[in-house]
Amino acid sequence: MQAFEIQSMTCGSCAGRITRAIKDLDPQARLEVDVKQRTVRIDTTEDRPSLVAALTEAGYPPSPSVS
Repeated sequence: MQAFEIQSMTCGSCAGRITRAIKDLDPQARLEVDVKQRTVRIDTTEDRPSLVAALTEAGYPPSPSVS
């Protein structure tokens, strides 16, 4: 499971867009989204650079410090 801090995620709509972006990349991915903490944990076979690219393209670039 890979964890990301996403400072620009502020509401449920943001969480929905993030979920769709990851599911477009890997439909089998499992996500744990915490809007209050602004974190998302992703269980997927995709590599981290692919996830970062998908999140960034969706408008939600992750903070680089969380692994």
